[in-house]
Amino acid sequence: METLVLIVHVLLAAGIIALVLLQQGKGAEAGASFGAGASQTVFGSSGSTSFLARITGVLATGLFVTSFLLAMAAKEKADTVGDAGIPAAEVIESRAAEVTEPELPTLEAGKAEPVPESDIPQAD
Repeated sequence: METLVLIVHVLLAAGIIALVLLQQGKGAEAGASFGAGASQTVFGSSGSTSFLARITGVLATGLFVTSFLLAMAAKEKADTVGDAGIPAAEVIESRAAEVTEPELPTLEAGKAEPVPESDIPQAD
C-alpha cells in the first residue's frame, strides 16, 4: 500500500512540474510572435489559464493527500520500531551506570619510550 501511495505521489509531483512549466507567465505576450498566440483557442475562448490552473490545483490537492498518507505510514513504522528488539534509552543508560571500571586502556606512568634521534632541528 505504501509503495502504491509513493508511486502516485511521485507521479503527481511530476505532473505538477509539467503543468507549471506549461502555463503562461505574465510576460507571455512576446511568444505570440513565434506562433504561441494561437494556442489559446485549443482550450476555448477563456484560454488555457483557467483549465491548467484547475488541473494544477487538483494535482496539488492530490499531492497534499499522498503526503499526509505517507507521513501517517512513516509514523506507524516509527511506532513499531520499539517491537524490533531495540532497547530503550533508559535500559542503555542503566547498563552504562552498572559498569564500574572503564573499558578504555590507560597510560601507565614511567614507561615512556625514548624518542629516537631525528634529522629535524629542534628549538632550544
